[in-house]
Amino acid sequence: MKQSWKPGTMIYPLPAVLVSVGATEEEYNLFTVAWTGTVCTNPPMCYISVRPERHSYEILKRTGEFVINLTTARLARATDWCGVRSGRDYDKFKEMGLKPVPAAVIKAPVVEESPVAIECRVKQVIPLGSHDMFLAEVVNVLVDEEYIDPESGKLDLQRAELITYSHGEYFRLGDVIDHFGWSVRKAKKKPKSRHK
Repeated sequence: MKQSWKPGTMIYPLPAVLVSVGATEEEYNLFTVAWTGTVCTNPPMCYISVRPERHSYEILKRTGEFVINLTTARLARATDWCGVRSGRDYDKFKEMGLKPVPAAVIKAPVVEESPVAIECRVKQVIPLGSHDMFLAEVVNVLVDEEYIDPESGKLDLQRAELITYSHGEYFRLGDVIDHFGWSVRKAKKKPKSRHK
């Protein structure tokens, strides 16, 4: 039997990411976002939703650029801390011992310790209520070679121990169940015997 709850944001789990902003070192900042996701493949687009009262909001609106840095179990404390402390009061990179490095295409910095950094350029800001949605085009993706399988050339994020956010808690991603399309993949036919 199901209970009716009041309307709310119950689409969990979500990626817990560190978003980096700023056009100069003096204004570099990090903040934690769970309201993020993919919205289009071609062109590649994503979004983040940000409360207007956040310190990074004005930087984001002015520069129109940001980086979505995927987070890992090793970055869990920094991810949480950057979500509850303000860049008005702290240099978050310094406080968390994280290294800002130049992005390849935009001015906002990349978190060196992140396995994947997604460089984004804002296309539209949509006021929604408690949050404004920053709809953005992905202009570049930086991937740490440590997580690229040398034989297949594929990204192995399982090794990175990515974390997610669900209902006020952080979780390490679990085991792989199977690959996309496995439910409709045809079973391999057994070779026919030549002997009767």
